[in-house]
Amino acid sequence: MSALAVHEAAPAAGTSPGTARRPPLRRRIALLPTVTLLLGAVYTLLPVAWVVIASTKSGQELFSTFTFLPGTGFADNIRDLDAYRGGVYWTWMGNSALYAVLGALLSTAVSAFSGYALATYRFRGRETVFNVLLAGVLMPPVILAIPQYLLLAKADLTDSYLSVLLPQILSPYGVYLARIYAAAAVPADVVEAGRMDGASEWRIFTRIALPMMIPGMVTVFLFQFVAVWNNFLLPYIMLSDDEKFPLTLGLHTLLEQGANTPALYTLVITGAFLAVLPLIALFLVIQRFWSLDLLSGAVKS
Repeated sequence: MSALAVHEAAPAAGTSPGTARRPPLRRRIALLPTVTLLLGAVYTLLPVAWVVIASTKSGQELFSTFTFLPGTGFADNIRDLDAYRGGVYWTWMGNSALYAVLGALLSTAVSAFSGYALATYRFRGRETVFNVLLAGVLMPPVILAIPQYLLLAKADLTDSYLSVLLPQILSPYGVYLARIYAAAAVPADVVEAGRMDGASEWRIFTRIALPMMIPGMVTVFLFQFVAVWNNFLLPYIMLSDDEKFPLTLGLHTLLEQGANTPALYTLVITGAFLAVLPLIALFLVIQRFWSLDLLSGAVKS
């Protein structure tokens, strides 16, 4: 009995008496990133939670009830939003979908071509071109908006769908990501083997390189889709016909009118809530491609 008691009372190997029950320093340090991420999540999701709850309130409840207390007017808000100017909100949503889907697809295609070329081919000025693209990543969009407007005005393309689509096609950040991913995912030996077998450069890209780059291109598509969907400055400068407005600009006009008509505030909040849903759905759909890529990498290894 005494030997057993002594054995149980003895400190664990590698620890000094009196410190056996203290959590390791490494574990305490690991809590800091977790707490930081939790605070960041709360900071990011709190406005979303407010929009979700506020969209359920009627105009009277919005200004008279507790901020995070749900209301009873969500169905009425949807009906009012649908009836506003003959359903112009859905026109704005359709315009946003057109700009975001088509712009993201074209931008992803250009990024894939450019990134693969910069990663695979060796030519004079390659690094200069890449450095110019990196400078474009650092350039604030507000600096480019006015020159883009002047160029498109010369071509008589302002106040058209193309005036919003064309500036979105070339994404310096997308080209940068595509080059980095192509350099890591497409082995040079595979490309050389395709050339030795007599395949054309286009066939090598479409049949060999592009399937290897799909997960990276999905990421580029998602980033560009979100950027175009949330873009406000470019449509604000380019468009004057509200039938071509995206959601961001349409909701902005509603918000300005709400200063004189407070009843429109509920429409703005409900419209903002509905505008977030396509982004959430897109992320949930695209997430499977990243999971499949990780699983395929584990199988290949």
